Amino acid sequence: MKLVEAPEGYSGEGFYSTSFDKVVGLARANSLWPLPFATSCCGIEFMATMGSNYDLARFGSERMGFTPRQCDMLLVAGTIAKKMGPILRQVYLQMAEPRWVIAIGACASSGGIFDSYSVLQGIDQVIPVDVYVPGCPPRPEGILDGIIKLQDLV
Repeated sequence: MKLVEAPEGYSGEGFYSTSFDKVVGLARANSLWPLPFATSCCGIEFMATMGSNYDLARFGSERMGFTPRQCDMLLVAGTIAKKMGPILRQVYLQMAEPRWVIAIGACASSGGIFDSYSVLQGIDQVIPVDVYVPGCPPRPEGILDGIIKLQDLV
């Protein structure tokens, strides 16, 4: 079970005072709604992350969204072709703000083994990326580590 520390503030006997923005930020970091954008083997590894062995729900991402308007964390896993770049950007722009992006695997981060004219050499060419998860494909523990790093950023 993950214990959440209280935001910075003033405390005394029987009271605690902090700003509303810090409380909202604490709630937001521990209730990210992911939108998977998976194309290849990294997508299969991400499916394993959703299983009971790894239990993504304990990190506040219990509800998977399948419409961009309801999600605030985009998980891009796998190879992204150049023709998919505008679609990925459109999905990103439709997401609720504030929004964050995690690039899962070598293909989403840098093009991976596909050094080709038709493959994006990293999704950061079309959308901003907050966290990179290395691996080909990354293990579920690595994906969970990326989500925890994003929670620390939020």
